[in-house]
Amino acid sequence: MMSQSSEAEPLIQRVPENSGVCCESHPVCECQSSQGDRSHMQCCRRLPFFGLAFFLIFTAFNTCSLILQVVIDSIQKEDPSFAGSGYVSLAVVYAVFATTNWVAPSCLTILGPKLTMVAGALTYTLFIASFLWPHTWLLYLVSVVVGLGAALIWTGQGNYLTLMSDDATITRNSGIFWAMMQCSMVFGNIFVFVKFRGQEVISADTRFVVFISLTAVSVAGTLVLLLLPKPGSQSGRSDAASSPTKELMKSFKLFVTKDMLLLSVTFFYTGLELSFYSGVYSACLSFTQRFPDPKMLVGLSGISIGVGEILAGATFGIFGSKTIKFGRDPIVLLGFLIHMVCFYLIFLNLPKDSPLCDTYGPSKFSGGQPIVWIALLCSFLLGFGDACFNTQVYSLLGSVYSDNSGPAFAVFQFVQSFSAACCFFYSTYISLHWHLGILVVFCVVGTLTFCVVEWNAYRKAVVKSAAPEGYDNEGEVDQRPS
Repeated sequence: MMSQSSEAEPLIQRVPENSGVCCESHPVCECQSSQGDRSHMQCCRRLPFFGLAFFLIFTAFNTCSLILQVVIDSIQKEDPSFAGSGYVSLAVVYAVFATTNWVAPSCLTILGPKLTMVAGALTYTLFIASFLWPHTWLLYLVSVVVGLGAALIWTGQGNYLTLMSDDATITRNSGIFWAMMQCSMVFGNIFVFVKFRGQEVISADTRFVVFISLTAVSVAGTLVLLLLPKPGSQSGRSDAASSPTKELMKSFKLFVTKDMLLLSVTFFYTGLELSFYSGVYSACLSFTQRFPDPKMLVGLSGISIGVGEILAGATFGIFGSKTIKFGRDPIVLLGFLIHMVCFYLIFLNLPKDSPLCDTYGPSKFSGGQPIVWIALLCSFLLGFGDACFNTQVYSLLGSVYSDNSGPAFAVFQFVQSFSAACCFFYSTYISLHWHLGILVVFCVVGTLTFCVVEWNAYRKAVVKSAAPEGYDNEGEVDQRPS
């Protein structure tokens, strides 16, 4: 447990205009002093490799997830005894992910963030490689295993990103990392578009080539993770040392604090919209038979989502030192407005039964014909808005819970993955209009709760920075969980 004196630094810092030494030659570096310059340069060298590792791993895994149901359908046509379901598999992944998030901080304490991420990455490789030998029991077994691995890799990722950053760079680093990782959406979907174009049934030979390639990419990403240096040595940050049991109790105690309960509504919304854009929306496009080529549209939609994610992440990363001066809430409010417009356009463009089965139902536009460019625009808006929420959630957790980041990110991943599992489970039963209604409600409430926590964090930072040196206003200034 960290003492209050170790948190004397304001939660939200402004970069001094006359900082002496400045990394102006680097497009995303800013410095406050010679010591800060060294820390920032170390981070700039480390961050691209960190992002590259996740880009490779999730190029493989996201591509695998995207083609999961198509591949399973092809396997079932060759082997009727195969009874696996892609949707059930993903629901199992997220359900186990949610459950095991509580023990991930304990593993983090034992292994450290780097080895925790490596252990998680190995399970992703195992999941992908299992399709080289398709069996129903194996599909669900590796779904459980990768759910555990997801808890490890994402809790380790949040901790590593926090320890390699400081309050002045956490927003920038979160945005750049997010943009690099989301490049996997573009490259993975281009691969799907090219490899499966014109094929209704994916042959065993094609599947072998695809999954061998994806397995190799995932292994490469795991090796990059293994070569990463230990975090925190240059930033000066470190988590409070404690035992695995204390880390587990710390996670439970943190979950029931006021700010974390408020943030949990935001986390829940990010899980809902994650499952919507990664599974439900692509199914809606594929099932809407009024489109000229609905199967091809799925790949183009994935590319559009990736472009939105990358553009938003890169923008908020490169200009993170500028946007943080205005707080995180304007970016979340931008994401809120973008998603509201997006949900309304989806409501107009797609038939209500499109998530459930093939449909020739009309859209609400003239003539009942859905419009392709609006469908792709909505994909872009889904990705851009998702990045608005997620980059600022990472930034807020990395700043407010800088000495407690393992449990904080574990709670975030628990709530997000739990809501994603819920969405995958109910997606087989409800129409598009119900999906959109649920998303709108949680988007409104989640935006409000995020803003409340952000405003509280800003108020505490202002009061703390204005307090005399050595003044300890514990009850009023710093109520951060520990």
